[in-house]
Amino acid sequence: MASVSSSHLILFIASLIIAASVAGTFTQGVQRLSSALGERSVDVSGDIRTDISIISDPGSGAVYNASGNENVTVLVKNTGSRSLEAESDQIEVLVDGRYQTNVGITVLDGSAWRVGNVAKLEISQSLDADSDHRVVVIVNGDKEVLQFRT
Repeated sequence: MASVSSSHLILFIASLIIAASVAGTFTQGVQRLSSALGERSVDVSGDIRTDISIISDPGSGAVYNASGNENVTVLVKNTGSRSLEAESDQIEVLVDGRYQTNVGITVLDGSAWRVGNVAKLEISQSLDADSDHRVVVIVNGDKEVLQFRT
């Protein structure tokens, strides 16, 4: 009789240990998932609040300086709902599909690139004359395209 009780006690303790370890594993997984969702929601919120618009006039001839430094100048307005970093590592620029690393950024109407302010991007890139070109500006996942002819 005592052997049956002791074997039941051993099985009961073993089942408690297994249940506790499974519950601990699930709890740890849920905490990791919750933490990852919290971090991702901050990133998504920033992406949603970011919006830019290219306001350069492609027909004005002011986009490409063929007679001077041979650079491309693009005016970009912050039309989102938060301030943006006017740093070259925060803004990605492609000219005719080529990633540009030599991009100068100046905020024209303020000390920071706040909502409604305009930033001037100066890209050192020589372009072929009498041809179509395309500049892509990407800030926090928001992409704008400017097409112009030299």
